[in-house]
Amino acid sequence: MSIAHLREEYRREQLDERDVAADPLAQFDRWFTQAREAEAPEPNAMALATADDAGVPSCRIVLLKAADDRGFVFFTDYRSRKGAELERVDARVALCFWWAPLERQVRIEGRVERVSQTESAAYFKQRPRGSRLGAWASAQSAVIESRAGLEQRHADLDALYPGEDVPLPPHWGGYRVVPDGYEFWQGRPSRLHDRLRYGMQTGEWRVERLSP
Repeated sequence: MSIAHLREEYRREQLDERDVAADPLAQFDRWFTQAREAEAPEPNAMALATADDAGVPSCRIVLLKAADDRGFVFFTDYRSRKGAELERVDARVALCFWWAPLERQVRIEGRVERVSQTESAAYFKQRPRGSRLGAWASAQSAVIESRAGLEQRHADLDALYPGEDVPLPPHWGGYRVVPDGYEFWQGRPSRLHDRLRYGMQTGEWRVERLSP
């Protein structure tokens, strides 16, 4: 299999300092809305990078469920590998969104904190019933004997909670990434991409252009 020749020439848009919002969250909202309008598949899908105590990294796709001036929220099993790494003292993480139809990516870095149990419960209640049962059935990241055993556990919980009232598991909830840096990337021809980085300086967001 030869993959070295695979490439795309990005020509769709450009990114200029004069055109971006002063607030990076406003700029993110603008691009996120455009990604939805362009029908990018799962525009709220984002890569989440974490590391363990030894600095060994891991990365996976999670779904953004809220974004406001407090940060970017996703939900998971606290007992999972990512949960353990997110619970490290002073844990820092990185997020990355890729919107192929617009030839754009957004990178976000910051510290992480748990959302309140009230927030977790409110979101959990909105999930499809099968997903709520799944949060009980799966000990995320743990070794299991078989797919059949997992499905049987799900079926047992289906019988245990026959109605819509599936309680919030104590091991499941949300995390909020509190950004201290953003980077907006727009693909350009000849790999001379536009990269604008927002960093906090003396209490204000400042925009810098990075070399591609």
